[in-house]
Amino acid sequence: MTQAKVRFHSFEEYLTYDDGTDALYELFNGELIEVPPESGLNVGIAAFLFGQFLSIVGHLRVRPHGLELEVRGEPRNRYPDLTIIREEHIQQLLRRNTIRLSMAPPLLVIEVVSPGELQRDRDYVAKRSQYQDREIPEYWIVDPEAQAVTVLELQGNQYREVGVFREDNVIVSPTFPEFALTAQQVLVAGQ
Repeated sequence: MTQAKVRFHSFEEYLTYDDGTDALYELFNGELIEVPPESGLNVGIAAFLFGQFLSIVGHLRVRPHGLELEVRGEPRNRYPDLTIIREEHIQQLLRRNTIRLSMAPPLLVIEVVSPGELQRDRDYVAKRSQYQDREIPEYWIVDPEAQAVTVLELQGNQYREVGVFREDNVIVSPTFPEFALTAQQVLVAGQ
């Protein structure tokens, strides 16, 4: 990861920044931290899920890794591997693919866990806490290393575990009950 030498005092100031590249940055304590490229495995799984959700919600509401989500805490923004947005977001995101804190949360966020303890902690602890705080109704953690898909549903202000799905278990989505794939189908999609 490389660090840009720019410092920001607010999220609004950060939103006006353009370094002329396609690089994605997380804003951490006022500094930009470049988000490294995803692994081929992660991209494959996210692309497979993208295709599955196309038939459920349509192409305008399924957003891949480039969607930016403003969150509370540090970093101030996240780039989920896959996000299902609300109908109202389509118009709101025409100028910039960023869901601000002032906007309704997306319906579903999916993260594919990269190898390593730091990445596991980010997806299972830090992102879970930020997405819960952001009141995202449903959060999936797809973990190729553990061979599991964890589905969390927001109840009140806390995530409740709907289930940890493995092998031939059909993944249960409270928000999208028509989703009917097994954990195995999802986990092998990136290979």
